[in-house]
Amino acid sequence: MNYFDVFPRWNIIPVKALGCKVYDKDGNEYLDFYGGHAVISIGHSHPKYVERISEQVSQLGFYSNSVIMPLQDEYAEKLGKASGYPDYSLFMVNTGAEANENALKLASFYNKRKKVVAFQHSFHGRTAAAVRVTDIPKYWAPMNDDLEVAFVPWNDIEAVRKELKQGDVSSVIIEGIQGIGGIIVPDPAFLVELRQICTETDTVLILDEIQSGYGRTGKFFAHQFAGIRPDIITIAKGMGNGFPISGVLISPKFEAVYGQLGTTFGGNPLACAAAIAVLDVMNEEKLVENAAKVGQYLMDELKKIPEIKEVRGHGLMIGIEFAEPVKPLRDKLLFDEKVFTGATGTHVFRLLPPLCVTKEIAGDFLARFKKVLP
Repeated sequence: MNYFDVFPRWNIIPVKALGCKVYDKDGNEYLDFYGGHAVISIGHSHPKYVERISEQVSQLGFYSNSVIMPLQDEYAEKLGKASGYPDYSLFMVNTGAEANENALKLASFYNKRKKVVAFQHSFHGRTAAAVRVTDIPKYWAPMNDDLEVAFVPWNDIEAVRKELKQGDVSSVIIEGIQGIGGIIVPDPAFLVELRQICTETDTVLILDEIQSGYGRTGKFFAHQFAGIRPDIITIAKGMGNGFPISGVLISPKFEAVYGQLGTTFGGNPLACAAAIAVLDVMNEEKLVENAAKVGQYLMDELKKIPEIKEVRGHGLMIGIEFAEPVKPLRDKLLFDEKVFTGATGTHVFRLLPPLCVTKEIAGDFLARFKKVLP
């Protein structure tokens, strides 16, 4: 049997990683400024993370949600405190797409409506509803066509208002910062008005913080730069530091009903152990503050480079746009300078390093980055 070939892959075989460094089978050391799609939050192979998971799997690796698991309550309490949402409830699943799927469904249960408003250039996942609210039509299969979605321009409150005044929109889903779309930051004033109009029309506001959340931007959630409180927040990526886990943070306005949501693997003991370890390390090592500090340093230094067209983002979620396609530069950076980075579209580098990255490592990255510039 062969692996189904749907991912283009570099000819690199990682065998070990520590902190912000990755090592391949030939002994090459790489700087990791991509974190495996923003997944590595506290750093590769953090000793407290490894210890917590190892201890848990030696005692109880799995049981279903048919029993009480105190680890779920421990994690929810710590997450509420860390995120600033202690009054919200938590539903745990496994992937970002699954979190968005459940968020969209919960919104529809709440107000009995069907239509969704999403934004141009959005990305929310690849499952049935999540992919339909993703503005990449080539990802849609014919079976996805049944969900009615209106894609409106970014930061265009009048376009949103026009859709919501019809009274048939269940939810508006928006990323805290558009990741795949090019590290596009929303106008805080737009988010404030969006919150207001959703409240006025009883439309559920869903904030997809899967890539932009969990401290990456220098705040726990990117939407906190605007000072708003969504009805539902979806999280994944960095919350497990590599262990598959995601969640839905749910406002007190929603009533829990047996059978409406369900999961086999969501919130299992190993996932909870991983997530608790991540929050503990983030708190002990002040990684949200570090993301803000080192991210600002990186952005300030990048803005001094004349070849760069624009630098945008918050914290350690940074987009570097060039006038020319970046693939040749990205390949040189990876294979010649041994640095993993992301890209979005044809012209934008995406930097998503672990939140533990130091100013010294950031300086090393900048030196290597400048070497590949024309």
